[in-house]
Parts: sequence; C-alpha cells; structure tokens
Amino acid sequence: MSLSIVVPVYNESENIKIFLDRLIPVLNKTNDDYEIIFVLDPSQDNTEEIIQEFLKTNSKIKLIKFSRRFGQPAATSAGIKNSSLDNIVFIDVDLQDPPELILEMYKYSKKGFDTVLAKRSKKKGENPVRNLISSIGYLIISKLSDTNIPTNVGEFRLISKRVANEIIKLEERDFFLRGINSYIGFSQKILEFDREPRSKGTTKYNKFTGSLKIGLNGIFSFSTKPLHFITILSTLSFIFSSIIFILYLLLTGLKLFVFKYQFFLITLILLVSSLIFFSLGIISEYLARIIPDIKKRPTYIIENKYNFKEKQ
Repeated sequence: MSLSIVVPVYNESENIKIFLDRLIPVLNKTNDDYEIIFVLDPSQDNTEEIIQEFLKTNSKIKLIKFSRRFGQPAATSAGIKNSSLDNIVFIDVDLQDPPELILEMYKYSKKGFDTVLAKRSKKKGENPVRNLISSIGYLIISKLSDTNIPTNVGEFRLISKRVANEIIKLEERDFFLRGINSYIGFSQKILEFDREPRSKGTTKYNKFTGSLKIGLNGIFSFSTKPLHFITILSTLSFIFSSIIFILYLLLTGLKLFVFKYQFFLITLILLVSSLIFFSLGIISEYLARIIPDIKKRPTYIIENKYNFKEKQ
C-alpha cells in the first residue's frame, strides 16, 4: 500500500513550509511509500520558488506547473492523472483540513474501503454568512442531483487507484470531484472532523465566484432535473395564462369586472417573459458545458513537471 498526496496551490507561499512540516511526519508514520504532488496555478507570489527548494532535498515531492491558471478542479484532475501509487489523498495547503486525519483514512483504505470521505462537523473561524450559503448550496445540490452527494464534504478525501482509474475513464471537463466520486460508487467510509481556521493568509481558491461555479457544476453536471423543471414550469405557465385569459373574457363580457386592461396585459407579458428568460438561462448552463466538449479543448495545459519519472 502507498499514498499519493495531491495538493492544488495558488498564491500560497506563506503556507507551503508549515504544511509540509505537518504532512511529512504523518506520512512517515505509515512506513509505506508516498509522494506529494503539488499542482500549481501560476502564482503572483513565490510559491513556485519555495516548492522548488523542497524538490532539491526530497525526491518524494513533485510539482506540476500549469501554463496559466486553470483552477482547482483542473488541478485535482491533473493530480489524479499523474499519480503513481495505490491511493490518492486530496488536501489543501492551508491546514484547514488536518493532515493527521490521513492516518485514519489510510487505516480504512487498508480495510478495503475505496473512498474515505472527511465530513466537516464544525467549521471554526469561518464567516457565518459563507457557512449559511454553503449549507444552502449543499442542500440544493443534494436535492437536485441524480446521485447521492454527501453534504458538508469537500475535496479532502482518500480514493483508491480503482476509483482513480474509473475517474480517468470518464474524461469529465467540468470536474466536480464530489459528484464524480459519488457517481462511480464502490465502498465508502465517512470520517467526521472539526475544520480549523486557515493557518495563514486568505483563501485564493473558491472565493464567491469560484464556489458558485463549482456549485453550478454540481447541479448541471449531475442532474437533468432543471430541464424537467422547465417542462413543468412551461406547462403551468400555459395553464395559468389560459385561465386568466378565460376569466378576463368572462368577467368583462358579463360586465362584472372593469379594470385597465393595459396594466393587466403588461403584467401578464412580464410574468411570461421572466419565465422564458429563466428557462433560457437553465438551457444556457447546459449548452455552456457542451461547447467545450465539441471544441475538444483540454481542461488544462502543463508547462512543466518536476521530479517525475519519464513515463509520467
């Protein structure tokens, strides 16, 4: 048994050393082979230079550098495709997810679990508004998704090589690991933990727009329910409009109801138009995910790889 640790990084110069100072002793306790794969979105600080210094003294530390910023999901995907050992752990460098939990994850992988998930029971030091939005997002995704995606579970997890190989076969472009992992299945174990505040600095990945994009990927990549919702919405809109129109003809014909019909028509047009635009928005989200597949553009481009063997 062995462990590949995949670590997406972007502008994290403050955290690299303290992260490795905690992670490496944990991995040494396994007495098994391991590798640490940093996947770098080109940064404005000296994150790359710091990692390069560690590469000189530790052959188990590896680096993948993208040609430009492709984002955390792409970094996770690249880490999977370039890992070489029996199990893969995904963890952020900010130490909100404790490296020490990896030992517990690894223990369950040895018992035969293909996926070991880390569920956040508490989130210390995080903005309550952000936590509320996150909880609502998880709820929406879990209700709409065609697969069972556990709530309050992020990227921090262990997967077996068997799961990794199945993920690679899918060739997903909108890489939503939480959904893909659940879609594939196999045996899963959930471990709960208290999430700590960031060790230093502020989050660079998954700010509001990034989190929104990941959330939308979770909905539109793993559910067709929004499309069915459009059908229902259109049917209800037609029925409602027909009833209102018939009532209008009856009441005005019997001279029981007198009102400014211009105002009524404008209101009805605005209602129907808003439903049309809402429906078009949902369809556009699906189309936006199909277009990259048609163009066959890669989800990321690697500029350089360091400390990897030639076959990788």
